[in-house]
This record gives sequence, structure tokens and C-alpha cells, in this order.
Amino acid sequence: MSRIVFATGNADKMVEIREILKDLGMEILSMKEAGVNPEIVEDGSTFEENALIKARAVHALLPDDIVMADDSGLEIDYLNKEPGIYSARYMGEDTSYDIKNGELLRRMEGVPDEKRTARFVCAIAAVFPDGEEKTTLGIIEGRVGYEIKGEHGFGYDPIFYLPEYGCTTAELPPEKKNEISHRGRGLRQMKKMIEER
Repeated sequence: MSRIVFATGNADKMVEIREILKDLGMEILSMKEAGVNPEIVEDGSTFEENALIKARAVHALLPDDIVMADDSGLEIDYLNKEPGIYSARYMGEDTSYDIKNGELLRRMEGVPDEKRTARFVCAIAAVFPDGEEKTTLGIIEGRVGYEIKGEHGFGYDPIFYLPEYGCTTAELPPEKKNEISHRGRGLRQMKKMIEER
């Protein structure tokens, strides 16, 4: 049974991924745990392209494994869909999310509720041992909140407000977040594709 190697070094993300894919009964490793750490240049123009670039780079080093990658980000309509595919690199790669979130809230000051629409987008790519490639897209709609709130989640979760739940994704219990999140939706679609192979 092949392993799934995920092209990420993000430990928070690996917790979510393992939880969502645990029913597959396969070993799930980060690329670091699998002993590889290629230099990857994400120069795609969409989430799907960047996810495939990452998956292909790791698959070239681990051809016997199912290699998966995600590329995700926050699109804010009022800011012309920024930070978008540059979400991780917004304001510089090493800038903390507290600073990034604070800057986005500052840029949205005075913007009324109906114009604060935003979404989390997550593309999942998989490259299989036989070379086949698949991608899925998970999306969750919401709004940019007015303050940083919540202890769960990571990244832009503390400013992403879900009107139907009355809270940010960082205020949701982790199991609820996995159930409704963009990454959860994308991963579950991919899980189905793996099961059907």
C-alpha cells in the first residue's frame, strides 16, 4: 500500500490533513518526515497550478508514493481578491499572521458589511505512482471580520467571519472547522478519488 506524502512543512496543516484522511488507512507523512525538502518555486497563476507544482516537485523525489499538495489562500473581494495566491507570502514570507491580519483589517476599515465578502480557497493536487494527476477545489464563503478573534486555527482564520455561525473560523472547534473548511472540502473530494482508483 503506497503512502501519502504531503508537500508541506506546516505542522498545523498536517494535523488537519491526518484527521480528514485517516479513514484511508494509509500512512500520511509530511515531505520533511519522508526525508525530502526540495526547493519549490511557486510561479503558477492559480491555486491549482501552484498545488501541482509542489506535488510534482516532491513526486520527482518519491515516485512510489501518492504525493499531495495544497495551495490555499484568502480572497477579499473589496481588495481585488488579495491576498489570493500570495496569501502565504503577503507582506513577506516571514511576517507573522498577527501582523498580516492587522494590516488587512486596517485596509478594510470603514468598509460596510456587504462589501466585506471574502472566501477561503484551497486547491488539492495529487500525483499518483503511475503518473496520473488530479486536482480538486474547496471553497468556503464568508466575510472579513472587524477584529482578530479566536484561538483555534491558524493563518487568516482569526479574521475570517462566518455569518451563519456568528464567529470566525478560529473560534470554531477544530472538528467543526475540518467539516466545513475549504481544505476539508478539497481533501474529502480527493479522498473520494483515491478510494475510487
